[in-house]
Amino acid sequence: QVGLVESGGGSVQAGGSLRLSCAWTGIVYSSYCMGWFRQAPGKEREEVAGMDMNGKINYADSVKGRFTISKVNAKNTLYLEMNNLKAEDTATYYCAADSTCLGTYDRWGQGTQVTVSS
Repeated sequence: QVGLVESGGGSVQAGGSLRLSCAWTGIVYSSYCMGWFRQAPGKEREEVAGMDMNGKINYADSVKGRFTISKVNAKNTLYLEMNNLKAEDTATYYCAADSTCLGTYDRWGQGTQVTVSS
């Protein structure tokens, strides 16, 4: 059974940094695409960063140059390093896994809150 558990959220001031972690179980890392999403109150969920099974990475324009997605397969963990945080980065962040790599993420974590104060 696939499980995803996020951690590392918190409250920081603008310009600060956080690193989110997503520990997975039940996933053969070479067969899944994985990503980080966020949803702010009153807004639609958006993909922040994604990584396909070959390690190809993509970022939302709003976070390019500030966020870095990475994965340590030996630790079954996906990371999102977030630097130079802005108030508009405030949201609940979710990690997700896509068993088809067709953009249909079918496994989700419970989310972790990130709050950035200006």
